[in-house]
Amino acid sequence: MLRIALIPVFLTVLYIGFPYSSYAGMAVFVVAGLTDIADGYIARRRDQVTDFGKFLDPLADKILVVAAMLWFVERDVMPSWAALAVIIREFMVTALRLVAVGNGRVIAAALSGKIKTLATMICLTAMFLPLSTWMVHVCVVLITVTTLISGIEYFIKNRDILNYGNR
Repeated sequence: MLRIALIPVFLTVLYIGFPYSSYAGMAVFVVAGLTDIADGYIARRRDQVTDFGKFLDPLADKILVVAAMLWFVERDVMPSWAALAVIIREFMVTALRLVAVGNGRVIAAALSGKIKTLATMICLTAMFLPLSTWMVHVCVVLITVTTLISGIEYFIKNRDILNYGNR
């Protein structure tokens, strides 16, 4: 889980604020994202998928993404409502997964969730670059819309889980 170790490096690089630190931060962000792909590939190929890894991997993704978003909010690049929408979705889907596990079910990642993750990682990476204001708005809208769609899909596809307590 190299990604976990890279998160403090990512934040340190950004907050030190040396010349071109945003590009260095972007590089660390990209490397952290690529380690996500490598971790999963290696674990599956070596048949070393663990329950702890299944828990820690998405948590590391969420921490990395939220760290980047909060930095963009602090720099007035991203509106706080957009970051909050992402954070709320992540808490709600995590809660849904916990309820499912408590009922003996595992909710696999949906295609919309994978699209959301890809769009978010690409857009956040792009936002480290000197984009025009309208391009930043496009990125924020894309992140927010894919986040909301995937969150809604998780709840619609798994609505029966929420009814377990009513049986």
